[in-house]
Amino acid sequence: MKSIFTRFMKDESGATAIEYGLLAALISVVIIGAVKLAGSNLSNKFNQIASNLT
Repeated sequence: MKSIFTRFMKDESGATAIEYGLLAALISVVIIGAVKLAGSNLSNKFNQIASNLT
């Protein structure tokens, strides 16, 4: 029983998968924020150009 517990404690494959998942989630949040900011800035620029044309 003790050997099963020590083998379970040394197994880090699940922890690695969780770390990769958290890293992917963090990268996704950064990308979404950057795209949203760029889209907002681009929309403002197009509105400014449209108002200058009229």
